[in-house]
Amino acid sequence: MDRPLKISMKNWQKLLQASLTHPEEIPARLRPATWDLKAVTARYPMRINPYYLGLIRHPGDPLWLQSIPDPIELDDRICPEDPLEEENLSPVPNLVHKYPDRALFLINSTCAMNCRFCTRKRKVGTPGFRIDSATLGQGIDYLERTPAIRDVLISGGDPLLLDDDRLEWILARVRRIPTVSIIRLGSRVPCTLPMRVTTGLARMLKKFHPLYLNTHFNHPDEITPEAAKACGRLADAGIPLGCQTVLLKGVNDQEVIIKQLMQKLLHIRVKPYYIFQGDMTRGTNHFRTPIETGMKIMRALIGHTSGMGVPRFAIDLPGGFGKVPMTPDYLVRTGGEMIFQNYQGRYCSYLDPEVAPE
Repeated sequence: MDRPLKISMKNWQKLLQASLTHPEEIPARLRPATWDLKAVTARYPMRINPYYLGLIRHPGDPLWLQSIPDPIELDDRICPEDPLEEENLSPVPNLVHKYPDRALFLINSTCAMNCRFCTRKRKVGTPGFRIDSATLGQGIDYLERTPAIRDVLISGGDPLLLDDDRLEWILARVRRIPTVSIIRLGSRVPCTLPMRVTTGLARMLKKFHPLYLNTHFNHPDEITPEAAKACGRLADAGIPLGCQTVLLKGVNDQEVIIKQLMQKLLHIRVKPYYIFQGDMTRGTNHFRTPIETGMKIMRALIGHTSGMGVPRFAIDLPGGFGKVPMTPDYLVRTGGEMIFQNYQGRYCSYLDPEVAPE
């Protein structure tokens, strides 16, 4: 596979610096000939680093769709800019307190790649998304004076794009809060810039257990030897890894693709955690799939592959109402004798002990 730039694939800082941020920088072989992308990127910034760009095979393939801007992003009149009401659920800048015992703490405003389906499309990479020592201090102060919060998800942008010292300082401040038991990191870096996961980073993160990391792969082609090495380093540091996949039209909305992805994730020691219905985010409506698509995919997974490889299918409800799981219905009839239909379509009875005759 050709690489678009003569640059070492080992130096993550140089790869990040060499990211494509203007439409005219897209290589001719991947450039949409008839599209004017300047209006799109003026509103929704573009960033594609050379590593991820080198994985794209041709225009229209699943990785191309996730990374190359599309004028259709500007035609979305259905979805709101902030569907999850994160701004209204932020008691201080860049901290979202939606659930009673959990908080989302945004510590970086940029990503290794600006995914075209991002739920924070309105913010990531834009000048209006400001994170500095003052906002970080406000967030840490809120966590300190809100003892109900026992679980903190650190995200962004991508927190792993901070240098090791800066990230360690933030993690140390959060870990010192006695009421915070669990720290989670949300990062797509193991997928989009896996060389960022150095041995030094893994060694530093290991200091802050219990620490979890949820990453984000959407297609089997994203699971490369480099990605496997990054996830291996994190797993070897004792960090449990989960994956949050988003259903995307034309990218992964087929049963065979999701099944292959889930199996490959297990192979690199990443537990499939969620499959998300696409958020109703302005500029992403063209990626959204019918809910029944997700239900069919779940039916194709349950019983047909290891239970370890079956994530939860969920919708993050608009308006800040939280996540709800969506599960295929295998219960056909209730009562003393319950009737179920299994993954093969066969029927089985089960006596409910609560109402079974003595």
